[in-house]
Amino acid sequence: QVQLVESGGGLVQPGGSLRLSCTASGSIIRLNAMGWYRRAPEKQRELVASITSGGGTNYADSVKGRFTISRDNAKNTVYLQMNSLRPEDTAVYYCSAVCLVAPTWTTQSYWGQGTQVTVSS
Repeated sequence: QVQLVESGGGLVQPGGSLRLSCTASGSIIRLNAMGWYRRAPEKQRELVASITSGGGTNYADSVKGRFTISRDNAKNTVYLQMNSLRPEDTAVYYCSAVCLVAPTWTTQSYWGQGTQVTVSS
């Protein structure tokens, strides 16, 4: 089994910053792509940013230039630095990871429990 634990959400004023963290633990042989998704009220879940094991990144157009995804492979941790936050960034943010797991040696996707980010004055 693999667990993803997120932290760093909260309430911030427009223009402010937050940093989300997500650490994966469990029977992980190899941690492949990791990413952050979000779901705003009454909207579909959307990809915010993703990062490959080699560091290649991809961002939603709405966050380009404001958000930065990074990872520490030694700590099995992915980060999302969010700057210049806007009210429309308000959502529950979910971490995801694609892992090669033991003892089955299969590749599976896992999700965190979600962390609330609220941008409001």
